[in-house]
Amino acid sequence: MRILFLCVGNSARSQMAEGLARALLPATVTVESAGSEPGTLNPAAVAVMAEIGIDISEHQPKGLDAVDIAAADFIVTLCAEEICPVVPGAGKRLHWPTSDPVDIESFRRAREQIRERIEALSRRLT
Repeated sequence: MRILFLCVGNSARSQMAEGLARALLPATVTVESAGSEPGTLNPAAVAVMAEIGIDISEHQPKGLDAVDIAAADFIVTLCAEEICPVVPGAGKRLHWPTSDPVDIESFRRAREQIRERIEALSRRLT
């Protein structure tokens, strides 16, 4: 099973989703993230993930060309206000609109929204 999380910058939401999925899903699930316009890993994303014991400090934002989109069983987009990347591939599409966080509290809200969705997906997969 392969899950690919996508957003624009691959700097916050999709990075948090990747970290959460790796922590919450079975080790047999391969998890990646990427963005259509990769930026720099957001320190606030690193901080709110550290609050719950998940270290994403070594994650590197990646572009769409750095991941195997065709191999993904699930492609999860996390964009809300901006235009999500549209990619070809046979994977099942899930859209989890999550507002782009701007302050520490909105990063925490985004983290919890994503965590709830990953936990629900985990129940569907088992």
